[in-house]
Amino acid sequence: MSQLNAVTQDLMTRRTYVSRLGLSLTGALVGLPLLSQAAPAILPAATSLPDELEKALKAKEPLIVMVSLAGCPFCKMARESHLSPMQKQGFPIVQVDMRSELPVKGFNGQMQTHDQCVKQWRVSIAPTLIFLGPKGQELVERMEGGYLPDFYGAYLDERIALARKSLRS
Repeated sequence: MSQLNAVTQDLMTRRTYVSRLGLSLTGALVGLPLLSQAAPAILPAATSLPDELEKALKAKEPLIVMVSLAGCPFCKMARESHLSPMQKQGFPIVQVDMRSELPVKGFNGQMQTHDQCVKQWRVSIAPTLIFLGPKGQELVERMEGGYLPDFYGAYLDERIALARKSLRS
């Protein structure tokens, strides 16, 4: 009988182990999407366009303003894949949000909301990138929409090169 108890005990230990292993793996798989999501890329919100432009021009760069919309997947792609890494390397980029009540000082010296600024610029598509130079003038054609993800970086590089050329002429 003791041999039967030992076999039963061994079988119960194996079942417990397999059951606990299954629960552990299930828990890990449920939590996996949370681990794979990195912190979202964030660009600094524009607070004073004249000051931000002045810093950009001192660095001999155009100021890139990303007009964004909360929840926009194309905005997220542009921000995470291109703009945030550039901004971390020191490139002057700020974000203005459609429908946002955040205050921003405009080029006329007046305070307005991000949304008012977007309407003043007549932006209706997110994302839109605006490349600004002296006195807040647009240096090159805007980048509107998401473009093809594989080519977004190439279009962005081209616009930056043209904006730099315009600054130097």
